[in-house]
Amino acid sequence: MNDFSKILNKAKELEEKMKESQEKIKKIEVVGVSGADAVKVTLNGEGEMIKMELSDSIIKEEKNIIEDLILAAHNNAKSQLKSKTSEEISKAAGGFGIPGFKWPL
Repeated sequence: MNDFSKILNKAKELEEKMKESQEKIKKIEVVGVSGADAVKVTLNGEGEMIKMELSDSIIKEEKNIIEDLILAAHNNAKSQLKSKTSEEISKAAGGFGIPGFKWPL
């Protein structure tokens, strides 16, 4: 029963770390860029676009070029967000060793 208590304690510890991690993730902001910084898209930790900047020079371009650059900047930001989110989750889950626990049960 002692091993089971250790497992439960580790699970509670992991749950707390994951809750902290989720709060940190919400506060993340990433900026995706494209067109040599002509387009910048900012996403929050929940993947919502919170800001978009277009340089004056890009406004003169054709509509389809601007659309492509916005998509590229958004995808760049999304990729960064995925990386930072995974990093934060890894920090929370790191060190989750349970003494005496062997899989499968």
